[in-house]
Formats: sequence, C-alpha cells, structure tokens
Amino acid sequence: MEQLMVNSQSGKRIQIIPATKNAGTENALKRSDGILRAAAYCRVSTDKEEQLNSYEAQKAYYTQRIAENPNWELAGIFADEGLSGTSLKKRKEFNRMIAACKRGRIDLILTKSVSRFARNTVDCLETVRMLKANGIGVIFEKENINTLTQSSEFMITLFSGFAQAESESLSKNVAWGKQKSMEAGNVVFQFTRLLGYRRGADDKPEIVPEEAETVRRIYRRYLEGASTHIIKAELGQDNVPTALGIQRWDAGVIKSILKNEKYCGDALLQKTYVTDCISKKVKKNNGERPMYYIQDNHPAIVPREIYRRVQEEMARRSGKRRVAQKYVKTEQSKYSGKYALTELLVCGECGTQYRRVTWSRGGKKRIVWRCISRLEYGTQFCHNSPTIQEEKLHSAIVTALNKYAANQEELCGSAYDLIKLAQGDEVEDKAVSILSLKHKLENINRKQAKLLDIVLEDMENEALVAELKKVKEEKQQLQEWIKTLENEGVYNANKQSRMKEVKEWLDEQEVGFREYDNVITRKMIERIEVVDSETIRVKFRDVEVVIEQTLV
Repeated sequence: MEQLMVNSQSGKRIQIIPATKNAGTENALKRSDGILRAAAYCRVSTDKEEQLNSYEAQKAYYTQRIAENPNWELAGIFADEGLSGTSLKKRKEFNRMIAACKRGRIDLILTKSVSRFARNTVDCLETVRMLKANGIGVIFEKENINTLTQSSEFMITLFSGFAQAESESLSKNVAWGKQKSMEAGNVVFQFTRLLGYRRGADDKPEIVPEEAETVRRIYRRYLEGASTHIIKAELGQDNVPTALGIQRWDAGVIKSILKNEKYCGDALLQKTYVTDCISKKVKKNNGERPMYYIQDNHPAIVPREIYRRVQEEMARRSGKRRVAQKYVKTEQSKYSGKYALTELLVCGECGTQYRRVTWSRGGKKRIVWRCISRLEYGTQFCHNSPTIQEEKLHSAIVTALNKYAANQEELCGSAYDLIKLAQGDEVEDKAVSILSLKHKLENINRKQAKLLDIVLEDMENEALVAELKKVKEEKQQLQEWIKTLENEGVYNANKQSRMKEVKEWLDEQEVGFREYDNVITRKMIERIEVVDSETIRVKFRDVEVVIEQTLV
C-alpha cells in the first residue's frame, strides 16, 4: 500500500512506494522464472581415504537434496579434495564455481559450513559480498545462514572468525610438530628435483651413479674455473639430462647444485619458513627462525672438502663486483670464466686488475693486457703501469709453472712438512684446549644464570650488575677463542689437503707444461703482479712461494 507524507520543515509531499521483492533475489528470479539454479560446494581438508569417502558422500547428499527441492535445479557440484581452506587461490573447483556465478549460470550455492567455504575471514566476506551484489545467495547449513538475509554478514563474520582462529591454532600445532621433527634430525628429501639421488627400498636416499657423475662434473668444472653459464653450455652440448629428465639446463639450477649441502652428505633444515597460515608467504630464513645442520645424514656424492672449496670459490667470485663509482683509484672486474688472467693479473703500482684488450694497427691485430685504471682514467691515478703482450705473458707464466714443478720439493716441501708436523704435534693439544675452554664456558654459563637470578631480585645492587657484565664479557671472549681455534684447525686441514692434492698432480706431469692453459693457471696460481714492462711476480696457491719471472 502506497503512503503519502508531508515534510514538516520543507512542506514537500513525499509518496512512498513499498518494495515488492526481497533484496538480492530479483536477478535470480528473473533468470529462471522462480526456479533457482542451485550449485553445491564441498571440500575435505586431507587426501586420506576416509576423508575422500566423506567427499563422495557430500556429493551424493547435495545431488539428492537439490533434486528433491521443486524450486531448485542442479547447476553443478563443485568439490575440492586434499587442499587447505585458508586460501582461495589454490582451490581450483571453488574458483571455477565463482567464474560460473559471474557468467550468470548459478543463482544459489549450498555448502556445509563457513569453515568449508573459507577459513579466512577476509576472503569469505569479500566472496559473499560479491555474490550478493550479483543476486546470488549462499546457504551455510551448519550455521543456518542465508547470505541474502539482513543479519547474515554479522553471523558470517562471527563464524568465519572462529574458523580462522581454528586454522591458526592447527597451523601452530603443525609448525610445532615440524620443529620437533627437525630437532630430532629428520630430513625430508625432494627426490624428484634432487639430481643424483633416488628413494631407496628403505625410503632412505641412495645414489644414482649416472646422475652422481653429472654432479661431480659440475663441481669439478667449477673448481677448474668454468662459470655456471659455461657449465650450462657444456651440459647442453653433451645432452646431459637434468633431474627432471630434460636436456635444458639453467645457470640458476647449476648454482643451486653447487650450493646444496646435501651433495656432501649433510642437510640444513629450515632454510625457508611460512610467515602465516593465511597468506602462506614463504620467506628465506635470515635468522628469524632456528636452523638445524645434520652432518653425515646420507651418502655423499662429493667429499665435504670439495664442497667447502666450492663455497669459498663462489664467495670469491661474488666478491669480484664491478665498482660503478667514477673517480676511484681502483676497480674490480667481474668474474670471467673465459680468461683466468682477468682475475689474477694485477698492477704492481696501483693494485688494479688488468684487462684483455685487442689492438688493431696497420691492419694487424694484437692482444695485450692493460691496467683498468690506466685504461679508463689515463694517468690520473696510475702513472707507470706497462702494457703487456699476451704471448710474452703466457710464455712467462708457463716458465714459472715449470720452475715450480721442477723444484716443488725444495720450494714447498718444507711448508708442507711444517703444516703436517704442526698438525701432528698440536692437534691433540688443540683438541684438549678446545675441550677445556668449553668446560670453562659451561661453568661461566651456570655462574651467569645464578647471578642473573640474584640481580633480578636486587636491581639496585651496582656491584652485582658490574659482576654480571664482567662475566658476560668473559663468556664472549671464550666463545671467540673457541671459534678461532676451531677455524684454525679446519684451515690447516684444508690447506694440507690442497697442497697434497697439488703435489700428487704435479708428480703425474711427466713432461712439464708446454703451453699456456687457463684451467692450470687457475688451479696453481693465486696472483700475478706486473712489476714492470719486463718482470712479473707469480704467487702460487696454498704455499708461500713467489717466483719472479722475466718477460721474453
């Protein structure tokens, strides 16, 4: 019935025309003459067999219920299985149902509960509001909510909030379980993406010989000086398959193989972590969460020493970044896998690295090496650095290598023996020293804990506070001392291992070095200093041996 009213302030006559239909249902009723196209959404939270049976039961239930209602016609059953409800992004069937709603093919959605629909309050409300705006209702059976009613949004907010809290609690329990599993040293392997390993009969990792040889090849070529791009090209040329069985390699994949501690038999757990159960954003662990390093967890493909050397080499190469600022005295060049001298050859005057340059004069090309500072800034910073012909430089390096090889016993034998002797005499003492220091550290920890309890009861006692500070400093000194001794032991062991390796390799060279080779240069030489136009100074790796060689 129409109503007529008069505004007392303005004197305007206002006619009220009452609503004839419920809000939000007009479009649906128009589309089907009062028959609503009803769809059902059901979901189970795991892929376990009993839950999948429940999933089938839900589908059967909604099919029958829609068929029994004379005002409904079946518009589809949408069901996701084995997926989390905290996010809508990975729920394929749910998203397909929403797309059908937007295309005008669904008028009503039936679902068991708010928690089945979404456990994220924001996603739930946004979806319901979007559907309601299009005249599409959602019936939550457990909560007895129809989203087309006036009070539905409050109830949905309430119940979806409960569901989200439940999800967060469950996520914390799962995270706690994973944490305890990591503390127990349990390692989860992704066999499909880990080259060189497969799942054994006892579910433990076992080595795949052919793939393991590819891994060793990657490590060997990298230590020989090849870049990840060069290794990528070589593997592609030889049609070597990746872990996924394809012949298309990526430099990033090779880098990840070189950085993966699993190849030396170890495992580092919790490299990444999930920020929360709603966004499920994965972040790199930069100290926000504890990590767990398990040694000798499974058979190694490469020795731990080789793995450590690769990490050192990667750190060294990454440090060779080009300095972009102008007007600086020196500049570092990028790592070059092609020319070993790009990183080894330095100016004796300013310390800047040399660069390979092609000169063209009179129709003839000549390869020379020049100081980068002199090349780019003239004599502003470096005044007397000479230009070196590549042929003469290569010849001098070969000569220096042969001198080293011929006199290795005299040049580095004493250094090798000294390290070996020191280790033999001191290793036991050093171990005892570290052990005694750790005992002291334990005593200090106990003392610190007692002092802390006392200080907390008497915060105004300056003497106690000062003593606590002194104990803390002593603890820090002990920790640093222990770390230094441990690092020194590792360093000497590594150095001895490398010297032994080089010595054995040199013994195998029957005829000496006849021509220049980038791989050999990288393996043997640490630094080449250009003294002047006629002289270079060659420093060999891992030994205190320097040979001054004339350029001929």
